[in-house]
Amino acid sequence: QVQLVESGGGLVQPGGSLTLSCAASEIMVSIYTMGWYRQAPGKQRELVAILTSSYNTNLADTVKGRFTIARDNAKNTVYLQMNNLKPEDTAVYYCNADWMGNRYWGQGTQVTVSS
Repeated sequence: QVQLVESGGGLVQPGGSLTLSCAASEIMVSIYTMGWYRQAPGKQRELVAILTSSYNTNLADTVKGRFTIARDNAKNTVYLQMNNLKPEDTAVYYCNADWMGNRYWGQGTQVTVSS
């Protein structure tokens, strides 16, 4: 059974940093397009960052220059490094794996940016 388990969320002050992790089982993150999405209260889920099998990345304009997506094939884990966090980054962050029509989601991790 495919599982994507996110961790690393929490409460952080504006300007702070967090690193989210997405540990995958039963799939190889190295061949999937891996992504991070987020959903704030009352808003639709939106793309934050994706990383393809060939290491191409795409980041939302709102996070460019602040967030980085990366993966560790040996650990079968994808990361989202978030710097200079802003209150508008507050949301539940979801990990996504997509390949050949197969799409999987994690359960989400809450990120709250507040002073």
